[in-house]
Amino acid sequence: MNTRTVSVPAPDGTPLATDVCLPDGNRPRPAVLIRTPYGREAHRAELRGWAAHGFAALAQDVRGRHGSPGEWHPYQDQEKADGAATVAWARAQAWSSGQVVAAGASYAAYCALVTALDDPGTAPGVVVQGDGTPDAVIAAVPALGLTETAREPGGPERLWARAGWWAAHGDRRDSDPDALERALADDPRLLEHLPVARLAERLATGLGRELPSWPRLWAARERGRLVALGSTAHLPLLAVGGTRDPFAEDTVALWCGWGGPARLLLGSWGHRLTADRSVPTRARLNLGALYVRWAHTALAGRLEPTRHGAIALGDSGRWHSTRLRGTHRPEAAPEAECRWPFGSPTGLRLLHGAEFSADPNRPVRSDDLAVPVDGDHADRCLLLSPPLPRPLDLAGAAVARIAVTADTPSADWAVRLTALDPSGRADPLAFGIIRRSGPPGEAADITVPLGTVGRRLPAGTRLRAEIAGHHFPAHARNPHTGDDPVTATRLVPSRRTVNPRGSALHLPVVARRRYVEPVPEICR
Repeated sequence: MNTRTVSVPAPDGTPLATDVCLPDGNRPRPAVLIRTPYGREAHRAELRGWAAHGFAALAQDVRGRHGSPGEWHPYQDQEKADGAATVAWARAQAWSSGQVVAAGASYAAYCALVTALDDPGTAPGVVVQGDGTPDAVIAAVPALGLTETAREPGGPERLWARAGWWAAHGDRRDSDPDALERALADDPRLLEHLPVARLAERLATGLGRELPSWPRLWAARERGRLVALGSTAHLPLLAVGGTRDPFAEDTVALWCGWGGPARLLLGSWGHRLTADRSVPTRARLNLGALYVRWAHTALAGRLEPTRHGAIALGDSGRWHSTRLRGTHRPEAAPEAECRWPFGSPTGLRLLHGAEFSADPNRPVRSDDLAVPVDGDHADRCLLLSPPLPRPLDLAGAAVARIAVTADTPSADWAVRLTALDPSGRADPLAFGIIRRSGPPGEAADITVPLGTVGRRLPAGTRLRAEIAGHHFPAHARNPHTGDDPVTATRLVPSRRTVNPRGSALHLPVVARRRYVEPVPEICR
């Protein structure tokens, strides 16, 4: 096999730097295309892996990044047009069989998806090649757009992740992964500065460059465009995510709404699709081999025209098959929703904080699992379950339904669920946060989605639930004044009440254990 770098012309003639790795031999090959802003050279080992299994493998720097000239505007229309032109170019090569798989992770998954989907809202003047649609898509931990990456589905702003990403990649041709850490070393309270909309001015001091695109990130409000477009798709999709990935629910939503054959693989991974080194070998999965097998099956038209997949039970090495409920929520089969009522000796016992103060000047931290044992200042509602009498398998969507009151016109409600093993070690299990506006003092019953969980909990595990008004610095602080948290400069405390009566945690408990092997499940 050999790898060479070529320039693929975009519709306006911009030469896009592209590495092409071809297998040995002269017969036509299907192609795999990865378009990335993070540097095509980082994919060379991956390209060799694809080529070793008979694919022509391409990795391309998107416009304005690394080896490709031009200006990069994240999540704008150039990605669709440039991707379509590259697919058409690949099909026209002598080494091509005419079939193309668009693949990628994170922003590269976005590039693959917009290339694959027909978008009637494409900006005027954007040229899209007629034969520029791939034949299948692999979208791993997809970052589906500005709004999806900047805000939770329930409203709160993802401060830490977006500040880190923009500091590392925004408004520059290359990347600096440690940029935010260096800026925080110079100014430890950097993310506390207000307003959030002008945080880039503070960041610029530590970065030595401007971030003019920062305000546009927060101006975006449209959510769900690619998920909606996916409902009309007919080509196969492999959606890969992790239960520890902040974009896990977008991965699930994409799979739920996809119109063609769709497979979901949800492991116990974070955004990098890696597990901790302490994870036993039996719990690891060769994703590259799975991608190759799925791609061969999809291009051969051998996938069943269904929507199913597999969810890992944490690091146990066990996987459950998953399907859709009528509410378009994933469930393991067979599954039973288990209700854990608040204020119950058999559910979640209230330890303290039925009334608490959510003070944005002293917010509950997202980077600290420690909780206050006692004291006069209650900053959250804290509940604890009795030890589990037997092991418990969880696979599917979890939610918290809580009866609450806030004395401010706007309030965020963050629910963090932690598993405490018999030794007391804390391990994050599920999290959700939503924003609610309403008359101060009005009681409300609200539902906080906690995402899709996959975990085996051993006997003796306790569940600890925390209900708070903040989750900082992962999320921006709600000022509680009714002002936009992005532009607000004044913060006030909010008095909260959680009524145990009518409040409960709902977990997807697998009633009968029927395990599957993930590769055959995804490729059938």
